[in-house]
Amino acid sequence: MKKYSKIILLGISLFTITNNAQQKVYNYVDPMIGSEGVGRVFIGPSCPYGMVKPSPDCTVSPNSGWLPLPKEVTGFSQVHVSGTGGGPKYGNISIMPFSGALDKVDQTSYRAEENVKLGYYETIFKENQIKTEITTAEKVSFYRITYPKNKSKELKIDAGFFLGEEAIPDGREAQQFVGSQIEIVSDKEVRGYSRIRGGWNNGRAYTVYFYAVFDQPIAKYVTYKDGKFYNNQASQFDSGKKTAALLSFGNGGKEELNVKIGISFLSELKAKNNIEVEIPNWDFNAVLVSLENKWEQLLSRVQLSPDTSNDYKKMFYTGLYHTMIMPVDRTGENPLWTNNEPYYDDFYCIWDTFRSSSPLITLIDTKRQVDIVNGMLNIYKREGYLPEGRSGNDNGRTQGGSNAEVVLADAFVKKIKGIDYELALQAMLKDATVPPGGNEEKEGRGGLLDYLRLGYVPYGTDRAGNRTIDYSYNDYNIATVAKGLNKTDLYNQYIKQADNWQNLWRSDYTNTGSTGFIMPKDASGNWLDDVVFGESKIQKPTFKYTPVIIESPWYVCHWCVFFYEGNSWEYSLSIPHDVPELVKKSGGETAFKNRLDTFFDTKLYNVANEPSFLTPCLYHWIGKPYLSSDRIREIITNNFNTSHEGLPGNDDSGAMSSWLAFHMMGLYPNAGQPYYLLNTPLIKETTLQLAEGKVFKITTKKMSDKNKYIKSALLNGKPYNKAWILHDDIAKGGELIYEMDSKPSTWGTTILPPTK
Repeated sequence: MKKYSKIILLGISLFTITNNAQQKVYNYVDPMIGSEGVGRVFIGPSCPYGMVKPSPDCTVSPNSGWLPLPKEVTGFSQVHVSGTGGGPKYGNISIMPFSGALDKVDQTSYRAEENVKLGYYETIFKENQIKTEITTAEKVSFYRITYPKNKSKELKIDAGFFLGEEAIPDGREAQQFVGSQIEIVSDKEVRGYSRIRGGWNNGRAYTVYFYAVFDQPIAKYVTYKDGKFYNNQASQFDSGKKTAALLSFGNGGKEELNVKIGISFLSELKAKNNIEVEIPNWDFNAVLVSLENKWEQLLSRVQLSPDTSNDYKKMFYTGLYHTMIMPVDRTGENPLWTNNEPYYDDFYCIWDTFRSSSPLITLIDTKRQVDIVNGMLNIYKREGYLPEGRSGNDNGRTQGGSNAEVVLADAFVKKIKGIDYELALQAMLKDATVPPGGNEEKEGRGGLLDYLRLGYVPYGTDRAGNRTIDYSYNDYNIATVAKGLNKTDLYNQYIKQADNWQNLWRSDYTNTGSTGFIMPKDASGNWLDDVVFGESKIQKPTFKYTPVIIESPWYVCHWCVFFYEGNSWEYSLSIPHDVPELVKKSGGETAFKNRLDTFFDTKLYNVANEPSFLTPCLYHWIGKPYLSSDRIREIITNNFNTSHEGLPGNDDSGAMSSWLAFHMMGLYPNAGQPYYLLNTPLIKETTLQLAEGKVFKITTKKMSDKNKYIKSALLNGKPYNKAWILHDDIAKGGELIYEMDSKPSTWGTTILPPTK
């Protein structure tokens, strides 16, 4: 009897341990969601906002480095980005295990299998059966490489490799080699650096320093420079040529080789120090557990009801995970200036992330968002402009507006403490008043003087349409902060400029049954039906511009067009600060509903493009929030899933993933404004652990596939009839309870969302 009782107790104990393991929410993260197709997410291990992101590189082409099987692997580099479009960035300091002679740099192999989970990557190569496992700390990669028994253990360290290499010098968005260096310091240490310029943001040169240490001594080696091998020459200094080292650890001793690679943007010695501080031991599993715990602490701030499906849990927690990979925390690793303030890089780019990524971090990782904003202000103080498409320690690139202003305004209206908002306003005004000079693409506002003189950016200036719309919203952001800081004159000026989008609104233009569109206008105030393309001074070929044109002819640069990565149907609905005026200009509520229905039903809506992120919620402004919920549910059902192709567009540093995560909770921010729109959640109950120990819960009663409409709501026990909620009401904690029904009700139809 006692033995039987012990068995029962043992069974209960094992069940409890297993159940607790299952409750770790990081187990629901699948880094492979969105890895194939157009998602382009990074699949390797990363700390939250981690500087080092090691993973395989499959040729020099992909942005994230990774491509699906059966594509070959050229090596494992230590720095990557996630979810980006355009040209690649990084891919620095590549290593590759192999067996055999030290006589060639190309050690490309094919994967027989691959295992990926949060914080961990593993593959086995077909040709030589070498197993490579990777985990990471903040600034140090950790490799555990297992070679077949009785096979020699070799390793390549390639300081000359990088992603995005092209033969054409100074190719736009291509990375270009500047220099590299490598040195075998001892029988267990190698150091060096990689210096590269360009990439998506066409940035100045950046340098990635490394320090590699091994738990076995090097038996022999050769170094490499510019196509030649050198025996017993321990170092190859930087002379503008590619360098590498081939190391042999022999075929004796244990089959497992452990490698730690410290990375720094300051120096090789700082890279070494990063190892000593972050991973002083050789315990691979301990590093992995530490990484898992870091993610668990973050991700578990949002708890979903226990009956949430595994697919929804995977989609949601992977969405949070992807949102918190970038921007990258490089505090203490800034080569440009020295201070103790936060430094963040790889805003890749704010044009994509301001809408939902920044607000999601603000909501569930507020202290981090304070650091990120202060990092942006730190960049402004030292370089004169806020970042937009910053990467490789260089602002480098803009696409539309000066959208760091939205991020600053969003923090301000949500009353986030720890930020100097007087300085923030000063930075915003710099963008709005001082032309950036040069090609007007690096930072600030291109076409600014015309915008200030005419009230719009005229056709002929690159991206005139979306720049005008974005600048109008950015001016609204300035007005918001100025008003809050009691600067009345500034408020009056910029709230007026916030209407500038109306100067490109062609009220008599009709397309597909809808009237009024943002359309091209020249500097003389003439509407343009036919627009010139090309740069010939002799011929002036034209094409007809319509609201459904997404791209110009193939022989015109895609970044020179009127609307960048979108068309007038999309951008004409992207006026987040003045939807009531947009409804009015579209012909009133009935015409606006028909316009939205046409937009979605005829597939003009592009789920993969950030300018349309808010559009499914626009039914709120005509008192029909249930239609917003219908559209959102349909979009998610048709476009998001747990497969490797589970994202419908570039994740863009978490933009696509954060959009999904917000809508699964039934919230959606209008960035730069102090409220969230409320929609039917996909999850029955969501509990948010917020700053200062506050808890906010969203609960549904009787929700099902049939009962998908909100019949009524209670906020902290009192009737709540608005289909939007202030950030303050969430931040102070409480509970929002929905009573669900099978048909739409009058809930949320009378008190419309705030406006300017």
